Amino acid sequence: MDRRSLLRAATGCAVAGSTVLTRLARAELASGAMQSASLEALPGKKVLIKRAYRPPNYESPLSAYANPITPNDEFFVRWHLASIPEISAPEWRLSVGGDAVSSPFELALDSLRSQFEAVEVTAVCQCSGNRRGLSNPHVPGVQWGYGAMGNARWRGARLKDVLSRAGLRAEAIEIAFRGSDAPALEATPPFVKSIPVWKALDENTLIAYEMNGAPLPHWNGFPARIVVPGWTATYWMKQVVSVQAMTQPLRSFWVNSAYRIPKGLFPIIDRFQSQESDTSTPITEMVVNSLITEPIDGAQIAHGRAVAVSGLAWDGGYGIRNVEVSINEGRIWETAELGADLGKYSFRPWRIELRGAQRGRAVIMARATNSRGVSQAQELIFNAAGYHNNVPQRVTVEVA
Repeated sequence: MDRRSLLRAATGCAVAGSTVLTRLARAELASGAMQSASLEALPGKKVLIKRAYRPPNYESPLSAYANPITPNDEFFVRWHLASIPEISAPEWRLSVGGDAVSSPFELALDSLRSQFEAVEVTAVCQCSGNRRGLSNPHVPGVQWGYGAMGNARWRGARLKDVLSRAGLRAEAIEIAFRGSDAPALEATPPFVKSIPVWKALDENTLIAYEMNGAPLPHWNGFPARIVVPGWTATYWMKQVVSVQAMTQPLRSFWVNSAYRIPKGLFPIIDRFQSQESDTSTPITEMVVNSLITEPIDGAQIAHGRAVAVSGLAWDGGYGIRNVEVSINEGRIWETAELGADLGKYSFRPWRIELRGAQRGRAVIMARATNSRGVSQAQELIFNAAGYHNNVPQRVTVEVA
């Protein structure tokens, strides 16, 4: 499908698109985030919020989070390089090697599916820069709103099982990944990432080939991608074609310069120590966060009636302990009822009915706390890349 066809598809959904952009405006996004927002429907996707066309970066609308599992056709799209090949299942090959294995080999998709135990994990895939567009002061980068994330049931082979077949040696310290996407300009560094070997050997780290019971969509990494539950999506390599076990730390722009945060700034446990410097460390686990999905910003609420508030909460895999909700801009908090637990890496739904809203404008807020006792930050923890924005969302409603 060419760009003209994409635009026609988006135009055909003008009514829904107008609603999406209205919600974005009411979400008090920074002006840069609104200026970058338009609507398009990629092939196989419903209308998403386009942040960039080349490479394609599209976020999900709030309506995609009505349920804890995000539909494949509404799942956000994030690529770093502009040239993304169409790969057929029969032609795909995965090279497994590196100086820290004794028996390198190549793997076809059918072999990945048939020769290794298939396992499934439900996990949130979230861009490191999710909510960057809300940063104040403004920071450069893709101006994401709330929708650079999704939750899915990922099915595939354990990465540790594949590495075991290659004869992983004790000297291994990192496992590096490369995808098949390529830069438009030769000067652009290839997108290569690594994770510490202990994270690669976690039973939940997968080479996934299915998403919500179906083959991965092209835009989300078909034929296979890396899934690193609990960690931000920068490590979830799409269209993965190479897995390399290394005895030395990877030297790559995307690890050594990009996707780094000031050391000690955030309350995280998982650290990528072989890539740390004196002042910075690679971003790793997601911080605790929540999203209000209902009511939407600007909704009309009848005075005297209970206000039903619902949403989602998640963190880096420690599990959600509770979610508190306020209808008076944080002066009084009440505890919501948690919904089904789909696993520690999954969205956790929550719901509450609140009373006592005064006539006029009311500001609804939610804050999640995980099993470690860590809650969302009450004020933005500023960093120049706009990572880990977990300030409680504010939804303004009219009570009349």
